Parts: sequence; structure tokens; C-alpha cells
Amino acid sequence: MVALYVYRGYAAPTLKEQGTRFGCRMNNPAELTETVLARCDLLARFSEEPDRLTRTFLCEPLRQVHECLSGWLRSAGLEVRTDAIGNLIGHRPAAHADAPLFLIGSHVDSVPNAGKYDGVLGVLLGLAAVQALNEKPLPFAVEVLAFSEEEGIRYRTPYLGSMAAAGRFESALLERTDAAGVSMADAIRHFGLEPARIPQAAYTGRQLLGYLEAHIEQGPVLEARNLPVGIVEAIVGQSRFWVSFHGKAGHAGTLPMELRQDALAAAAEFVLAVEQQARSVEGLRATVGTLAVTPSAVNVVPGSARLSLDIRHPHDVVRAQATAALWKQAAALASRRGVRFQIDQAEHHPAVPADPRLTELLADSVRAVGYSPYRMVSGAGHDAAVMASLTPMTMLFLRSPSGVSHHPDETVLPGDVGIALQVMVDFLERLAGVSR
Repeated sequence: MVALYVYRGYAAPTLKEQGTRFGCRMNNPAELTETVLARCDLLARFSEEPDRLTRTFLCEPLRQVHECLSGWLRSAGLEVRTDAIGNLIGHRPAAHADAPLFLIGSHVDSVPNAGKYDGVLGVLLGLAAVQALNEKPLPFAVEVLAFSEEEGIRYRTPYLGSMAAAGRFESALLERTDAAGVSMADAIRHFGLEPARIPQAAYTGRQLLGYLEAHIEQGPVLEARNLPVGIVEAIVGQSRFWVSFHGKAGHAGTLPMELRQDALAAAAEFVLAVEQQARSVEGLRATVGTLAVTPSAVNVVPGSARLSLDIRHPHDVVRAQATAALWKQAAALASRRGVRFQIDQAEHHPAVPADPRLTELLADSVRAVGYSPYRMVSGAGHDAAVMASLTPMTMLFLRSPSGVSHHPDETVLPGDVGIALQVMVDFLERLAGVSR
């Protein structure tokens, strides 16, 4: 009988019981594709919740993800290490110690109630591409990075893993606390890491050739064009805000409507203003994704309402103009309703173009496997946007059936995964040719 360990309702084979299917050294593309998908299935079992996939920064299930990934990386002949922010890294050395380095990566955290391919698929494709090369020498070393955090869920700020790798991690973030009151610094220590060593996670000062990230599209464009893969020319700029309206709580039965200072009513009007603004500006995406009300009682007029705002556009100027227009509307409606509006937290990520040279190499690889290289803009943020501040970056998108992502119905087509793997292997070989 196969031995199992159980974690929060999920039963998964131990590394020993996974056998050669998950841990062998393979260079057969069909077998590698099957293995990538099987590994995605397995990693999806490691969750903070028993009935859905939720895996946030340095949560306990991430240890199990690291255990599996470490075994797979080592079985592919890679040297494995974990940096101080919790990024797991597999290193394929070059023939010479002073050779430059090329990076392939994505993230292994998730949103609540996630699908099984967002982020993880890119990590496993990177590993599979290295496996497909087998013993073939390259004039550069390769590292496969599994970033510990990208989604920004636990500490309300994204890209912690790639920010550390790019040398952009701000030490003030260590003081942030999660919903349970655990500081980021304590979470890092609890995972067995040392916050003071985070600066050592940076690749600054290294000779880097670039960064490649494969990711599901998370949208319907490739499916509409019946294409298995696409090439990202740029990643949209993004701003995230946490804002609040503050009024005055009161008894739901005794406080007349005309005397109310209802914070939730003001927030509701603002939510509709956000939607109207996004619909009126070409290419703009604006979303209110969270809303918390205080005191949150059925018979009390809400005294405060706190909500998030996510706003994106390919052009930073347009995004800034739309944001300014929304703040003007928020101030006006707050004044009219007798409540106070404030911005509690803000973060901004500018639009990022992909590197033209690497992107053209990637386009050549797409042509080589028989497809037209369709170029597109990513409406989602990715670690590649942060890594572009460190080294030239390029991105490969895989078709998302029905455009579904950040949802349990998220899926991929096995044939598309095989094509993406062929593209990545061809890309590394082309890069080796121009880098000699």
C-alpha cells in the first residue's frame, strides 16, 4: 500500500513514493509534458485550506512545495538553494565558473481559491526545459527560480520574491503584519530564514544575460485567435490602493435617512464610479476587489468602509489621469454625503516593455515550432516586470481556455504545454548560439 502524508485534508505521495515519473532525468518532450502537468496536479494539493487552493507567502504548505521542487530540481542535476525571502532556486552550472547567467522563473504562491497553473506552470516548464537539454553544454549557467510571493495577498504588497532578487526589497516591509498580526519578519524567521540576509538574495553585480517567464495568458485573446502561445511585448502599468470612507455609525431603526453619514453608501457610489471610469477609457482596467465594513452589524449604519482599488493601463500617463479623476469624484461624493475619504496605502508599478532582442529570439523560436509569433500586451502583472529592472526580460504566454484564471476552473491544453516547452528549449539553444 502506498504511504501517504495528509496535510489539511490533502493526501499526497511522499517524494519516495512519487517514483521515477516525477523524479527521473528525462529528455523526451512528450514525457516531459506529461510530467509537467502531473507535477502541477501534485503541487495543487498543498494548500492552506482543505477544500480549495490557497497558498500565500511562506505559509506552511509552501514547505511541501519546496520539498517536491527540491527533489525534482536535484534529479535534473541542478544545485538547489533557498534564499532569505524564500525563493527556491535550481542552478545548472556552465562549463566555466565565470560564465554569465540566464534566469527562468515564476511564482509558487496563489490567490485564494486559485487554479493550479498560475505561476507554478512557468516554474515547472523552466525545469522541464533544462531537463530537455540533458547534458548539452551551454556557454552560460541557467537558474530556475520559484519565487515565494507574487500575488500580494498575505502582506498586501506583491512581488516580494522578485523584488528581493532584483535588489529592490525595502526593509520597511518587514514590519508589515498579516491578518493574524504576524509580522513579515517573524513569518520569515518561522520559515527558518533570516530577514537580515535578504539583501544577499539580490542578483545585482552578477553578469546576467536575461530572464524568461512562461505564464498562462489569464485572458481570452490567444483562444480567440486559435493560437497555443503568444509573445508579451509589454506588461501594463498597475496601481494598487487601499482607501476608506469614514462616516458615523448609528442605529438602523432610529437614525433618519437624511441625517445619516453612511460610509458604506459612499463606498458603494465610489465602486460604481470606478466601473464607469474604466468603461469610458480605452484599455483601462479598474477593479474594487475587497470591501470591509465597520462595525458590520445588520442593525447598524456603517461608520467606516475600507476597500481596495486595482487600476491598470498600458500607458502610465493614462493610468495616472484616470486615478486623479477618481480621487476627484471620491472627494466630491464624500463631501456631499458628509463623510471623510482617505487613501490609506498606495503602490505603483510602471508599464514595462519586454527586451526587443530577447523577444525577437523568442519569436524565432515560436516560428521554428510552426506558429506565427503573435505579440500582445499583458494586462496582468508578473515577476517579469520587476526582473526587467535587473536584466533584459521576455515572456511567453500560453493559451487560457475560456480565459479563466484565478479560479479553480483555470486550465491549460496539454498540447499547448508541449509547444511552450519546445519553444523554451529552442530559445535557450538560440541564445547559446548568439552568446558564444
